[in-house]
Amino acid sequence: TAGMERVRPRPRLELAVGGIGRPSVVLGQHNQHNQQQQQHQQLMPAVGKLLLPDDATERQFSVDDLEDLGEIGRGAFGAVNRMRYTPTGVVLAVKRIRSTVDERQQKNMLLELNVVVNCQCEFIARSYGALFKEGDCWICMELMDTSLDKFYRIVYHHLHEAIPEVVIARIALATVSALDYLKEKLGMMHRDVKPSNILADRRGRVKLCDFGIAGKLVDSIAKTRDAGCRPYMAPERIDHQRMTEGYDVRSDVWSLGISLYELCTGRFPYRQWGTMFEQLEQVVKSDPPRLTDIRYSEEARSFANLCLTKDVKKRPKYRQLLQHPFLLESAALDADADIAAYFCSVLNRTPEEAQLADLLAAVHVA
Repeated sequence: TAGMERVRPRPRLELAVGGIGRPSVVLGQHNQHNQQQQQHQQLMPAVGKLLLPDDATERQFSVDDLEDLGEIGRGAFGAVNRMRYTPTGVVLAVKRIRSTVDERQQKNMLLELNVVVNCQCEFIARSYGALFKEGDCWICMELMDTSLDKFYRIVYHHLHEAIPEVVIARIALATVSALDYLKEKLGMMHRDVKPSNILADRRGRVKLCDFGIAGKLVDSIAKTRDAGCRPYMAPERIDHQRMTEGYDVRSDVWSLGISLYELCTGRFPYRQWGTMFEQLEQVVKSDPPRLTDIRYSEEARSFANLCLTKDVKKRPKYRQLLQHPFLLESAALDADADIAAYFCSVLNRTPEEAQLADLLAAVHVA
Protein backbone atom coordinates (compact mmCIF):
# COMPACT_ATOMS: atom_id res chain seq x y z
CA THR A 1 0.00 0.00 0.00
CA ALA A 2 0.98 3.63 -0.30
CA GLY A 3 1.62 3.83 3.44
CA MET A 4 4.21 1.04 3.29
CA GLU A 5 6.21 2.40 0.37
CA ARG A 6 9.69 3.73 0.95
CA VAL A 7 9.70 7.50 1.30
CA ARG A 8 11.67 9.16 -1.47
CA PRO A 9 12.24 12.82 -2.34
CA ARG A 10 9.47 14.36 -4.35
CA PRO A 11 10.44 15.77 -7.72
CA ARG A 12 10.06 19.51 -7.99
CA LEU A 13 6.93 20.41 -9.92
CA GLU A 14 7.39 24.14 -10.25
CA LEU A 15 7.74 23.63 -14.01
CA ALA A 16 5.27 20.98 -15.16
CA VAL A 17 6.53 17.97 -17.07
CA GLY A 18 6.34 18.28 -20.85
CA GLY A 19 6.51 22.06 -20.93
CA ILE A 20 2.89 22.54 -19.91
CA GLY A 21 3.71 24.94 -17.13
CA ARG A 22 5.83 27.98 -18.03
CA PRO A 23 7.05 30.96 -16.01
CA SER A 24 6.19 34.50 -16.98
CA VAL A 25 9.18 36.24 -18.52
CA VAL A 26 7.83 39.76 -18.78
CA LEU A 27 6.37 41.71 -15.90
CA GLY A 28 3.32 42.66 -17.96
CA GLN A 29 2.67 39.00 -18.78
CA HIS A 30 3.17 38.09 -15.12
CA ASN A 31 0.57 40.65 -14.06
CA GLN A 32 -1.79 39.36 -16.75
CA HIS A 33 -1.38 35.83 -15.40
CA ASN A 34 -2.08 37.05 -11.87
CA GLN A 35 -5.23 38.85 -12.98
CA GLN A 36 -6.44 35.75 -14.83
CA GLN A 37 -5.65 33.59 -11.83
CA GLN A 38 -7.59 35.85 -9.47
CA GLN A 39 -10.57 35.87 -11.84
CA HIS A 40 -10.49 32.08 -12.10
CA GLN A 41 -10.31 31.64 -8.35
CA GLN A 42 -13.23 33.98 -7.81
CA LEU A 43 -15.32 32.01 -10.30
CA MET A 44 -14.22 28.60 -9.10
CA PRO A 45 -14.31 28.24 -5.30
CA ALA A 46 -12.91 24.67 -5.49
CA VAL A 47 -9.54 25.89 -6.75
CA GLY A 48 -6.83 25.05 -4.23
CA LYS A 49 -9.14 22.76 -2.24
CA LEU A 50 -9.30 19.00 -2.32
CA LEU A 51 -12.19 16.77 -1.22
CA LEU A 52 -11.07 13.15 -1.28
CA PRO A 53 -13.53 10.22 -1.21
CA ASP A 54 -12.94 9.35 2.46
CA ASP A 55 -12.75 12.93 3.72
CA ALA A 56 -15.70 14.68 5.34
CA THR A 57 -14.34 18.17 4.69
CA GLU A 58 -12.23 19.90 2.08
CA ARG A 59 -8.53 20.44 2.69
CA GLN A 60 -6.16 23.03 1.25
CA PHE A 61 -3.50 21.71 -1.11
CA SER A 62 -0.75 22.88 -3.43
CA VAL A 63 1.53 21.34 -6.05
CA ASP A 64 4.07 20.72 -3.29
CA ASP A 65 1.67 18.08 -1.94
CA LEU A 66 1.79 16.13 -5.22
CA GLU A 67 4.45 13.55 -6.05
CA ASP A 68 4.74 12.87 -9.78
CA LEU A 69 4.59 9.15 -10.60
CA GLY A 70 4.77 9.52 -14.37
CA GLU A 71 2.72 10.54 -17.39
CA ILE A 72 -0.23 8.34 -18.37
CA GLY A 73 -1.73 10.33 -21.22
CA ARG A 74 -1.35 13.40 -23.40
CA GLY A 75 -3.74 15.40 -25.55
CA ALA A 76 -3.96 18.63 -27.48
CA PHE A 77 -4.64 20.74 -24.38
CA GLY A 78 -2.24 19.16 -21.89
CA ALA A 79 -1.21 15.97 -20.15
CA VAL A 80 -2.45 13.58 -17.47
CA ASN A 81 -0.02 12.33 -14.84
CA ARG A 82 -0.33 9.78 -12.10
CA MET A 83 0.42 11.62 -8.85
CA ARG A 84 0.39 10.80 -5.16
CA TYR A 85 -1.18 13.23 -2.71
CA THR A 86 1.55 12.83 -0.10
CA PRO A 87 -0.35 13.83 3.08
CA THR A 88 -2.61 10.76 2.70
CA GLY A 89 -0.85 8.58 0.12
CA VAL A 90 -3.88 8.61 -2.19
CA VAL A 91 -2.92 8.24 -5.85
CA LEU A 92 -4.78 10.51 -8.28
CA ALA A 93 -4.90 11.29 -11.96
CA VAL A 94 -3.88 14.93 -12.35
CA LYS A 95 -4.84 16.61 -15.60
CA ARG A 96 -2.87 19.74 -16.39
CA ILE A 97 -4.38 22.08 -18.96
CA ARG A 98 -2.09 24.50 -20.75
CA SER A 99 -2.35 28.18 -20.03
CA THR A 100 -3.43 30.21 -23.02
CA VAL A 101 -4.08 33.84 -23.73
CA ASP A 102 -6.87 32.90 -26.12
CA GLU A 103 -10.06 34.17 -24.53
CA ARG A 104 -12.23 31.43 -26.03
CA GLN A 105 -10.00 28.67 -24.71
CA GLN A 106 -9.78 30.31 -21.29
CA LYS A 107 -13.57 30.37 -21.11
CA ASN A 108 -13.80 26.73 -22.14
CA MET A 109 -11.18 25.76 -19.58
CA LEU A 110 -13.26 27.32 -16.81
CA LEU A 111 -16.39 25.58 -18.05
CA GLU A 112 -14.62 22.23 -18.02
CA LEU A 113 -13.41 22.82 -14.48
CA ASN A 114 -16.94 23.72 -13.40
CA VAL A 115 -18.31 20.52 -14.92
CA VAL A 116 -15.83 18.06 -13.45
CA VAL A 117 -15.81 19.59 -9.97
CA ASN A 118 -19.59 19.54 -9.67
CA CYS A 119 -20.50 16.28 -11.41
CA GLN A 120 -22.17 13.67 -9.23
CA CYS A 121 -22.75 10.92 -11.77
CA GLU A 122 -21.55 7.32 -11.42
CA PHE A 123 -20.71 7.25 -15.14
CA ILE A 124 -18.51 10.36 -15.09
CA ALA A 125 -14.97 10.31 -13.74
CA ARG A 126 -14.98 12.18 -10.43
CA SER A 127 -12.98 15.28 -9.73
CA TYR A 128 -11.64 15.94 -6.24
CA GLY A 129 -10.47 19.51 -6.69
CA ALA A 130 -8.24 21.80 -8.68
CA LEU A 131 -5.76 24.64 -8.51
CA PHE A 132 -4.01 27.08 -10.81
CA LYS A 133 -0.24 27.09 -11.18
CA GLU A 134 1.18 30.01 -13.14
CA GLY A 135 -2.15 30.24 -14.91
CA ASP A 136 -2.25 26.54 -15.80
CA CYS A 137 -5.14 24.49 -14.46
CA TRP A 138 -4.38 21.30 -12.51
CA ILE A 139 -7.44 19.08 -11.99
CA CYS A 140 -7.21 16.16 -9.55
CA MET A 141 -9.43 13.28 -10.66
CA GLU A 142 -10.06 9.69 -9.71
CA LEU A 143 -7.58 7.27 -11.23
CA MET A 144 -8.98 4.55 -13.47
CA ASP A 145 -7.03 1.59 -14.84
CA THR A 146 -7.22 2.18 -18.58
CA SER A 147 -8.75 4.17 -21.42
CA LEU A 148 -10.60 2.30 -24.14
CA ASP A 149 -8.27 3.36 -26.96
CA LYS A 150 -5.49 1.45 -25.19
CA PHE A 151 -7.81 -1.35 -24.13
CA TYR A 152 -9.19 -2.24 -27.56
CA ARG A 153 -5.73 -2.22 -29.13
CA ILE A 154 -4.58 -4.73 -26.53
CA VAL A 155 -7.61 -6.93 -27.16
CA TYR A 156 -7.56 -6.90 -30.96
CA HIS A 157 -3.93 -6.32 -31.89
CA HIS A 158 -2.01 -7.94 -29.03
CA LEU A 159 -4.30 -10.70 -27.79
CA HIS A 160 -6.06 -11.14 -31.18
CA GLU A 161 -9.44 -11.47 -29.49
CA ALA A 162 -12.68 -9.46 -29.65
CA ILE A 163 -14.47 -7.47 -26.94
CA PRO A 164 -17.56 -9.46 -25.81
CA GLU A 165 -20.96 -7.97 -26.56
CA VAL A 166 -21.91 -7.73 -22.88
CA VAL A 167 -18.90 -5.43 -22.37
CA ILE A 168 -19.73 -3.35 -25.46
CA ALA A 169 -23.27 -2.94 -24.10
CA ARG A 170 -21.99 -1.79 -20.70
CA ILE A 171 -19.69 0.74 -22.38
CA ALA A 172 -22.56 2.06 -24.51
CA LEU A 173 -24.95 2.28 -21.55
CA ALA A 174 -22.45 4.09 -19.33
CA THR A 175 -21.49 6.56 -22.04
CA VAL A 176 -25.04 7.42 -23.08
CA SER A 177 -26.03 7.76 -19.40
CA ALA A 178 -23.11 10.13 -18.79
CA LEU A 179 -23.94 12.22 -21.85
CA ASP A 180 -27.61 12.36 -20.83
CA TYR A 181 -26.59 13.52 -17.35
CA LEU A 182 -24.47 16.30 -18.82
CA LYS A 183 -27.34 17.51 -20.97
CA GLU A 184 -30.23 17.12 -18.52
CA LYS A 185 -28.52 18.12 -15.28
CA LEU A 186 -25.85 20.56 -16.44
CA GLY A 187 -27.18 21.79 -19.78
CA MET A 188 -23.97 20.79 -21.53
CA MET A 189 -22.73 18.57 -24.31
CA HIS A 190 -19.37 16.81 -24.39
CA ARG A 191 -18.21 17.50 -27.97
CA ASP A 192 -15.19 15.18 -27.77
CA VAL A 193 -16.55 11.62 -27.43
CA LYS A 194 -13.93 9.04 -28.43
CA PRO A 195 -12.41 5.85 -26.97
CA SER A 196 -9.55 7.68 -25.25
CA ASN A 197 -12.12 9.67 -23.24
CA ILE A 198 -13.92 6.56 -21.97
CA LEU A 199 -12.21 4.95 -18.97
CA ALA A 200 -12.53 1.54 -17.32
CA ASP A 201 -11.18 -0.17 -14.23
CA ARG A 202 -10.75 -3.62 -12.72
CA ARG A 203 -14.00 -3.25 -10.79
CA GLY A 204 -15.91 -3.24 -14.08
CA ARG A 205 -16.77 0.44 -13.95
CA VAL A 206 -16.91 2.52 -17.15
CA LYS A 207 -16.75 6.31 -16.95
CA LEU A 208 -16.67 9.24 -19.36
CA CYS A 209 -13.92 11.79 -18.83
CA ASP A 210 -12.22 14.82 -20.36
CA PHE A 211 -14.77 17.42 -21.16
CA GLY A 212 -12.01 18.92 -23.32
CA ILE A 213 -13.64 22.15 -24.29
CA ALA A 214 -17.18 21.29 -23.30
CA GLY A 215 -19.46 24.30 -23.24
CA LYS A 216 -22.95 25.06 -22.06
CA LEU A 217 -25.49 23.73 -24.49
CA VAL A 218 -26.79 27.20 -25.33
CA ASP A 219 -23.28 28.39 -26.17
CA SER A 220 -22.29 25.33 -28.14
CA ILE A 221 -24.71 25.69 -31.04
CA ALA A 222 -21.96 25.94 -33.63
CA LYS A 223 -20.26 29.03 -32.27
CA THR A 224 -17.11 26.95 -32.04
CA ARG A 225 -16.93 24.72 -35.08
CA ASP A 226 -13.38 23.54 -34.63
CA ALA A 227 -13.93 22.05 -31.16
CA GLY A 228 -13.36 18.39 -30.53
CA CYS A 229 -11.41 15.62 -32.18
CA ARG A 230 -11.82 15.73 -35.95
CA PRO A 231 -11.75 11.98 -36.72
CA TYR A 232 -14.92 11.50 -34.66
CA MET A 233 -16.77 14.59 -35.88
CA ALA A 234 -20.28 14.24 -37.26
CA PRO A 235 -20.94 15.19 -40.88
CA GLU A 236 -22.81 18.35 -39.88
CA ARG A 237 -19.79 19.61 -37.95
CA ILE A 238 -17.45 19.10 -40.88
CA ASP A 239 -19.71 20.51 -43.59
CA HIS A 240 -20.63 23.96 -42.31
CA GLN A 241 -23.22 24.46 -45.02
CA ARG A 242 -25.34 21.53 -43.83
CA MET A 243 -26.40 23.13 -40.58
CA THR A 244 -26.63 26.89 -40.64
CA GLU A 245 -27.96 26.88 -37.07
CA GLY A 246 -25.15 24.74 -35.69
CA TYR A 247 -25.18 21.33 -34.08
CA ASP A 248 -26.55 19.72 -30.94
CA VAL A 249 -26.12 16.58 -28.82
CA ARG A 250 -26.80 14.37 -31.83
CA SER A 251 -23.28 15.17 -32.98
CA ASP A 252 -22.01 13.40 -29.86
CA VAL A 253 -24.27 10.46 -30.74
CA TRP A 254 -22.44 10.16 -34.08
CA SER A 255 -19.08 10.25 -32.26
CA LEU A 256 -20.34 7.46 -29.98
CA GLY A 257 -21.29 5.43 -33.05
CA ILE A 258 -17.79 5.80 -34.53
CA SER A 259 -16.31 4.81 -31.16
CA LEU A 260 -18.54 1.72 -30.89
CA TYR A 261 -17.60 0.67 -34.43
CA GLU A 262 -13.95 0.93 -33.41
CA LEU A 263 -14.49 -1.04 -30.20
CA CYS A 264 -16.40 -3.78 -32.03
CA THR A 265 -13.92 -4.20 -34.87
CA GLY A 266 -10.58 -2.96 -33.57
CA ARG A 267 -10.36 -0.55 -36.48
CA PHE A 268 -11.35 2.99 -37.38
CA PRO A 269 -14.16 2.90 -39.98
CA TYR A 270 -12.61 5.31 -42.50
CA ARG A 271 -9.36 5.07 -44.41
CA GLN A 272 -6.75 7.53 -43.22
CA TRP A 273 -7.16 11.01 -44.62
CA GLY A 274 -4.51 13.64 -45.02
CA THR A 275 -6.58 16.74 -45.72
CA MET A 276 -9.88 18.26 -44.69
CA PHE A 277 -11.07 17.77 -48.28
CA GLU A 278 -10.48 14.01 -47.99
CA GLN A 279 -12.40 13.94 -44.72
CA LEU A 280 -15.21 15.95 -46.29
CA GLU A 281 -15.39 13.46 -49.17
CA GLN A 282 -15.51 10.40 -46.90
CA VAL A 283 -17.63 11.54 -43.98
CA VAL A 284 -19.97 14.03 -45.64
CA LYS A 285 -20.34 12.72 -49.17
CA SER A 286 -19.97 8.94 -48.72
CA ASP A 287 -22.38 6.50 -47.09
CA PRO A 288 -22.03 6.24 -43.30
CA PRO A 289 -20.10 3.33 -41.77
CA ARG A 290 -22.12 0.21 -41.01
CA LEU A 291 -21.33 -2.36 -38.34
CA THR A 292 -21.94 -5.74 -39.98
CA ASP A 293 -19.72 -7.97 -37.82
CA ILE A 294 -21.73 -11.16 -37.18
CA ARG A 295 -19.93 -11.70 -33.87
CA TYR A 296 -22.42 -9.18 -32.50
CA SER A 297 -26.18 -9.53 -32.27
CA GLU A 298 -28.66 -7.77 -34.51
CA GLU A 299 -29.57 -5.50 -31.59
CA ALA A 300 -25.94 -4.51 -31.05
CA ARG A 301 -25.43 -3.78 -34.74
CA SER A 302 -28.74 -1.90 -34.87
CA PHE A 303 -27.72 0.34 -31.96
CA ALA A 304 -24.31 1.25 -33.41
CA ASN A 305 -25.78 1.88 -36.86
CA LEU A 306 -28.58 4.00 -35.40
CA CYS A 307 -25.94 6.25 -33.84
CA LEU A 308 -24.35 6.51 -37.29
CA THR A 309 -27.47 7.84 -38.98
CA LYS A 310 -26.11 10.38 -41.42
CA ASP A 311 -29.17 12.63 -41.47
CA VAL A 312 -28.90 14.50 -38.18
CA LYS A 313 -32.66 15.11 -38.09
CA LYS A 314 -33.25 11.35 -38.05
CA ARG A 315 -30.41 10.59 -35.65
CA PRO A 316 -31.71 9.87 -32.12
CA LYS A 317 -30.97 11.83 -28.97
CA TYR A 318 -30.02 10.26 -25.64
CA ARG A 319 -33.47 9.49 -24.24
CA GLN A 320 -34.40 7.56 -27.38
CA LEU A 321 -31.12 5.64 -27.24
CA LEU A 322 -31.71 4.72 -23.60
CA GLN A 323 -34.94 3.02 -24.67
CA HIS A 324 -33.21 0.90 -27.29
CA PRO A 325 -33.44 -2.87 -26.52
CA PHE A 326 -29.64 -3.14 -26.59
CA LEU A 327 -29.30 -0.75 -23.63
CA LEU A 328 -32.44 -1.88 -21.82
CA GLU A 329 -31.15 -5.43 -21.76
CA SER A 330 -27.76 -4.29 -20.51
CA ALA A 331 -29.35 -2.22 -17.73
CA ALA A 332 -31.36 -5.25 -16.57
CA LEU A 333 -28.42 -7.64 -16.69
CA ASP A 334 -26.52 -8.39 -13.48
CA ALA A 335 -23.11 -8.78 -15.09
CA ASP A 336 -20.91 -6.63 -12.87
CA ALA A 337 -18.75 -9.54 -11.69
CA ASP A 338 -18.31 -10.93 -15.20
CA ILE A 339 -17.38 -7.53 -16.66
CA ALA A 340 -14.93 -6.85 -13.84
CA ALA A 341 -13.35 -10.27 -14.39
CA TYR A 342 -13.03 -9.56 -18.10
CA PHE A 343 -11.32 -6.20 -17.59
CA CYS A 344 -8.92 -7.84 -15.12
CA SER A 345 -8.19 -10.65 -17.56
CA VAL A 346 -7.22 -8.24 -20.33
CA LEU A 347 -5.29 -5.83 -18.12
CA ASN A 348 -3.32 -8.74 -16.64
CA ARG A 349 -2.11 -9.50 -20.17
CA THR A 350 -1.09 -5.95 -21.04
CA PRO A 351 2.17 -5.92 -23.03
CA GLU A 352 5.36 -4.22 -21.92
CA GLU A 353 5.46 -0.43 -22.12
CA ALA A 354 7.46 -0.29 -25.38
CA GLN A 355 5.14 -2.75 -27.13
CA LEU A 356 2.07 -0.92 -25.85
CA ALA A 357 3.48 2.33 -27.22
CA ASP A 358 3.88 0.67 -30.62
CA LEU A 359 0.28 -0.52 -30.50
CA LEU A 360 -0.96 2.97 -29.70
CA ALA A 361 1.15 4.54 -32.42
CA ALA A 362 -0.10 2.15 -35.10
CA VAL A 363 -2.93 3.37 -37.32
CA HIS A 364 -5.68 0.76 -37.64
CA VAL A 365 -8.15 1.70 -40.36
CA ALA A 366 -10.85 -0.13 -42.23
